[in-house]
Amino acid sequence: MRQHDFEDFDLSDERSIRRGTRTGGEAGPRPSRRTRLEDEEDPRASRRRAARFDDEPEPTRRGRLTEGERVRLAKLRDDAYTENALPDGADRWSTWDDAEHGPLPRPDWVVTELAAVDTDLGVLKTGKEADVHLLRRGLPGTPGTLLAAKRYRSDEHKLFHRDAGYLEGRRMRRSRETRAMAQRTAFGRNLIAEQWAVAEFAALSRLWTLGAPVPYPVQRNGTELLLEFLGEDDGTAAPRLAQVRPEPDALADLWFQATAALELLASEGLAHGDLSAYNLLVHRGRLVVIDLPQVVDVIANPGGVEFLARDVRNLAGWFHGRGLGEHVTKTDELLAELVSAAGIG
Repeated sequence: MRQHDFEDFDLSDERSIRRGTRTGGEAGPRPSRRTRLEDEEDPRASRRRAARFDDEPEPTRRGRLTEGERVRLAKLRDDAYTENALPDGADRWSTWDDAEHGPLPRPDWVVTELAAVDTDLGVLKTGKEADVHLLRRGLPGTPGTLLAAKRYRSDEHKLFHRDAGYLEGRRMRRSRETRAMAQRTAFGRNLIAEQWAVAEFAALSRLWTLGAPVPYPVQRNGTELLLEFLGEDDGTAAPRLAQVRPEPDALADLWFQATAALELLASEGLAHGDLSAYNLLVHRGRLVVIDLPQVVDVIANPGGVEFLARDVRNLAGWFHGRGLGEHVTKTDELLAELVSAAGIG
């Protein structure tokens, strides 16, 4: 302790206590041998004896902080509150450093600086398994990049109502985890949520590398995926195929884009597993496949052929409803080609 850190501290109490006296008083009586013996025989007697010097509490310091020390501590306190303050109204610092990253080569628009911040701009889509938010990531003072933040729900909801068939062929290394997932315990549902996120991120990374029409997967952090945002600079998302009303020529072109995507997945031994007009986006005339958590390994999964057939039926049904004839879609031929491309027929 520096000499001037505290003022007005009187040590006379401490010195007098050590001598057995109080300031301005006499030394307390020292109990005789007879008194101690009486105390042992009658415990109540100890309550009546005079207090000894060592019965007093430790002295407390009554000093005041100097003005300089008070200013120093106030600055430390203010620094502690402002050191991690988020700029520009952001919601968090970038999670890039803690996340699994997307494949290389990485697009130029991906923000990798650790000094970047993330700002949540609202919900783009809600679903049974996950919600998708619009997120802006960028360095403070810059426009940043818009991303789609897909966040899987886990323990607070009884979700993935149809996941049993999709999970065929996927096994955890630990039997305890497999049992927990099968029994849908809280622990098991958390495992399922993360497994879906891991599966979708891996599928997107693999397919984007192959040139498939999927959004670029920026990163995965737990059950949150950050994906390429498909839309306009003002945050308007690209419409789903179910929302568009294309002209006949554009309709046929979109069908051929869809079948090309199916064939590419099948050549990798995969089926989307839940393909419909609601998980295909139309971004500036280009069809983009989204929502791939349930991607199916058609070789390992006993129902692989049926998943391929269902994807074809669901997709063709929408196009037929918009006026595209069977003579164009040729669904039976398409399914046979997909089965052959997957190597299971």
